[in-house]
Amino acid sequence: MKVLIVDDEKLARDRISRMLADVDGYDVVGEAGHGMEAIEECQRTQPDVVLLDIRMPGMDGLEAARHLMQMEEPPAVVFCTAYEEHAMEAFNVEAVGYLLKPVRLEDLVNVLRSAKRANKAQLAALMEQDGDRRSHISARTRRGIELIPIEEVRFFQADQKYVTVRHGEGELLIDETLRELEDEFGERFVRVHRNALVASRFIEGLERDENGHFQIRMRGVDERVDISRRHLSSVRKYIQTL
Repeated sequence: MKVLIVDDEKLARDRISRMLADVDGYDVVGEAGHGMEAIEECQRTQPDVVLLDIRMPGMDGLEAARHLMQMEEPPAVVFCTAYEEHAMEAFNVEAVGYLLKPVRLEDLVNVLRSAKRANKAQLAALMEQDGDRRSHISARTRRGIELIPIEEVRFFQADQKYVTVRHGEGELLIDETLRELEDEFGERFVRVHRNALVASRFIEGLERDENGHFQIRMRGVDERVDISRRHLSSVRKYIQTL
């Protein structure tokens, strides 16, 4: 079994690596010190399981795990945490493995034997219970997982099954719904149409197209996003506050 160890403390990574060196059947294929590096290493090494610290600077373990689900063959995830056991119960982690720090060899081997993949819904629930919001949106492309900082997103636009993310460098398709995105990032975006969310920080104003339909004008974006009649009043009120 190929194992990737992710922890911002090198001593913690080294300790787990030494433990696994004495156990047959486990091969430590890489290490990472934060969430972004974990995603890069997972794509490079294709581990079977990731030992993922929850609390890390920058992108934490919970967000990194959600992005890893975009991989074609996502690894199983085991969260490592310094929380007391009773505090971990609040996470509702029945289907997601976890280890309490300091990690003991017996616990480590047992959780690796039973490790399985979490699904997107489980990881979203963990982040919600923890009060976290993702700092990035991820998309699976030919080049692997691409990350878009949420601060760079201009708008989300739905078209049947998929949602297009328009960002500073172009656009990507993601497998998420506008409702999920609005629930998570609603304070950053304005609903202008049943199929569109626009980043409030990029809104400049309203204008009409040649047919008299209202559209949103955004800073740094040539495209215009249509505003539906249903949302026109609330969008106008928002723009008046700018």
